[in-house]
Amino acid sequence: MIDRMGRDPREARSPRALRPSPFVLVAVLTCGAVSQAQIDPRNALLERAGWDALVAGQPHAAAESFREAIASDPKNPRLHLGAGTAAYLERRDAEAKEALDYALMLDPRMTRARALLGQVLHRSGDLLGAIRAYETLTAEATDDKEALAVLDRWHREAALAAKALDSLERAYWRIGDTLGTYPAEPIAVVLYTGEQFRDITRSPPWAAGAYDGTIRVPMRGALDNEKELDRVLAHEFTHALVRTLAAHGVPTWLNEGLATALESGDLRWAERQLRQAPAPVSLASLLASFGRFSGDQAQLAYATSAMAVRVILEEAGGFAVANLLRDLGDDVDFDAAFAHRAVAHCRRPRGARRGHAANRAVGARID
Repeated sequence: MIDRMGRDPREARSPRALRPSPFVLVAVLTCGAVSQAQIDPRNALLERAGWDALVAGQPHAAAESFREAIASDPKNPRLHLGAGTAAYLERRDAEAKEALDYALMLDPRMTRARALLGQVLHRSGDLLGAIRAYETLTAEATDDKEALAVLDRWHREAALAAKALDSLERAYWRIGDTLGTYPAEPIAVVLYTGEQFRDITRSPPWAAGAYDGTIRVPMRGALDNEKELDRVLAHEFTHALVRTLAAHGVPTWLNEGLATALESGDLRWAERQLRQAPAPVSLASLLASFGRFSGDQAQLAYATSAMAVRVILEEAGGFAVANLLRDLGDDVDFDAAFAHRAVAHCRRPRGARRGHAANRAVGARID
């Protein structure tokens, strides 16, 4: 949700140094197996089998061994650490957290469990919880340079998350006021590095953000460029708001045009684009995703769409646009919805034609 900035649980990566290390696992096994064998040789074998399975990259087998061992020795923190590690590797984060919390309750000084708990929390989107775990960890292990580096990075992420939240809050009120409507449900937001954003979203190189039910934004030094952060987040927030009004049926030019027109108050760049364009661009050619365009083509598509929507906003008003979107989401024919919601107040941009007679889109180039 927008107050839980962090990586998507499917995409976050933990640092290599904090992944279960064969050397660490063997060390844990070696230091614990003798005393355990004195109590219950069978449980010692199960514990050893669990750690060996983790070293071999078999977390499911490890989980079975630790589960069986815990049934006989539920107060053994090493077993809960092993179970938590196996769950983490299988991306069962809720179970991993439960096991690691219990291990730390039994042995609060088990730094390995606390380090892994921080990674689990971070991957689950609980950045503040992850920071608290690592603050405790580094207070106990003041010379752990890797943990200190992770904590420093997470503090920077938290600062960026706070900036993003402030930006989204501004967009929420400004754009909501313009359209006379606000999201009824929380909106998930994930901040990425540029490389992660490309890997996850498969967006074209020119994309500054993406919305697929979750706002996804590559940060690209956004801490140093607050204006750009505001622009990108406002754009993607508008897409999220459109989705709440119409989950389908919205032509791309209207969706992208609205997001572009509302991302900032300055459309002079779009006016220049249209003046310099070799030929007008019909909105009928902008019904589908802009992802198929090159960078220059996309810029002209966004400019054309934004200027068309600006005319509608200026002459019909944001409330009419919101109702138009609601009608489209209810499968009302575009021409009928446009006539009902906007024509009484708004002139159509010139050249309004679409090849499909049942559902023509608004216009062509806006002069």
